[in-house]
Amino acid sequence: MTHSKYRNLPLRYSLLAHLPYTPAGGLLTNSSPPVYQPLSDFDYQSLNLALNQELIELDLFHHGLARFSVQEFEDANITAADRYLIEFMADQEVGHATLISNMLGPNNASKSCNYSYPFQTVHEFIQFNEFGSLPLLNYLVTRFGEAGTYGFLEHLDSRASAQLVLEAITTEARQEMIFRQFQGLFAMPFWFTTAITQSMQWTLMAPYIISCPAENARIEWQNFPALNITNTPNITELTNASFPAITQNHTAFTSPGQNISLSWESPGKSVGPNNSYTTNTTAGEPKFAAWISQLNTTYTPLTNVSGHTAYTTQPGGEIYGNNTFSTINGTIFVVITDSDPYVTPANLSFINQHVVAGPAYYFAG
Repeated sequence: MTHSKYRNLPLRYSLLAHLPYTPAGGLLTNSSPPVYQPLSDFDYQSLNLALNQELIELDLFHHGLARFSVQEFEDANITAADRYLIEFMADQEVGHATLISNMLGPNNASKSCNYSYPFQTVHEFIQFNEFGSLPLLNYLVTRFGEAGTYGFLEHLDSRASAQLVLEAITTEARQEMIFRQFQGLFAMPFWFTTAITQSMQWTLMAPYIISCPAENARIEWQNFPALNITNTPNITELTNASFPAITQNHTAFTSPGQNISLSWESPGKSVGPNNSYTTNTTAGEPKFAAWISQLNTTYTPLTNVSGHTAYTTQPGGEIYGNNTFSTINGTIFVVITDSDPYVTPANLSFINQHVVAGPAYYFAG
């Protein structure tokens, strides 16, 4: 018998009582055929963003492999087996892009664009220095792609589409771990993988896209002004430019209380394909740095705010307290906000209206 609490639920739920070995509840677990296509504009815009993510990853992996000679890779200790793994990951992106393109349909699926990557050597392809500290362009791209996808999956109206995208993004989580290992970093220095919003993902992706085919649909998510952490930890120095390794016993590079220097751009900058997108914000005056990490969004107050610069400090805290594990570890997404609204992974998008600038990456481990 169905519990009285659920008697008024739609037919798709009540049918579950008649399925053998199936508890009451759950979504789309009856005989209704799954629909593997967007069921709303939210679905379409989220899946189109995910498709653009797959396309840039595919291009990036192939571009890096084609740009450098075998000797250049060998000098960087990236072996033939390593290069084959990168090529296989590019093939995975072909599959992921095909999957989402099929869900969107041939007339609605975006095509590959022209991209620009700021590396000149194999070392920069693997290390990608900006402010002397950003590691692994590949890792960064897969990192914000994974985080952005986790952020929207549970909000899709098309649950069937969410299931397929989930099966793709879990593969990319493994790619991210591999790229950390290529740099000799600890493979997964966190307990939970962070989710970010579509607008945060698009803000991070757009600067690498130079132009796109005219038939590509416009991406409707917001582009926030760029944020830089000018003293984010220098992974190269902290790891002594380590060669690839499966693991090591160094899981953190920073500690609570470290002084953080921030600078950000004004809204109104042209970015993205053909510079056809403009950064903007609906927020007020900058007051906080929001640290989006694992299950938490932690705020620290800004100090010495002057124009578009400020300072803050790295927060502390542990996921469940009692000497469990640091909340601030791995790669953190930091945004500047005008207030400190309480948000959780399931409603993180409510922070968008308060974002002054960001995200920026902070490499805590």
